[in-house]
Amino acid sequence: MSSSDLIIVVGRQFGSGGRKIGKRLAEEFGLNYYDKEVLSEAARRFGYTPDIFARYDERRPSPLRSFLSNAFGVADSFESSMSSEGIYERQSRVIRQLAEEGGCVFVGRSADYILREHPGLVSVFLHSPIEKRAEAIVGRGDAPTLEKGIEIARRLDSERENFYNYFAGKGWGRADNYHLSLDSSLLGEKGTFDVIRTFIRNRFPNFSGR
Repeated sequence: MSSSDLIIVVGRQFGSGGRKIGKRLAEEFGLNYYDKEVLSEAARRFGYTPDIFARYDERRPSPLRSFLSNAFGVADSFESSMSSEGIYERQSRVIRQLAEEGGCVFVGRSADYILREHPGLVSVFLHSPIEKRAEAIVGRGDAPTLEKGIEIARRLDSERENFYNYFAGKGWGRADNYHLSLDSSLLGEKGTFDVIRTFIRNRFPNFSGR
């Protein structure tokens, strides 16, 4: 197995270090890294500006909008194509294309579900107590206080959970939906990275990447 066959998907609670650990894994195994970059790539390939894709990033469709559109056809063809479902379909297509082009690390975007049939898939979910995550959120400047950090974490976790459960049809963050589920606060960024790296090396002992 070479690095072109390895796909790592990191699901994460907000503030649990998913992006940093994902980037370290990409560097370790010589893989391409995709986070919000997936949206920009999707927008470029389909001729849309990135802000259109970002508007729907990891958000499930509005139940009322979906009902009205499906039941009464209230949305015109352009608006319908730019709904959350339309964006998700395009983003999913780009994720599959990027995976076909070579090994990579995806952070979020339900890529573990989209690529569930890939033989080289390793799916990881990172979580951590919300107080720990709030400290990290404040520490990196995304919130002014711990209370605000907790509020942001809860809101974004809820958005991610609703998005994942809607499109993937299974429980976001449930341990049995992933190959690994880790509390990143117990070992820290480096220790968590080391556990995932060891798991991948043991799962694919013939891996010929870096």
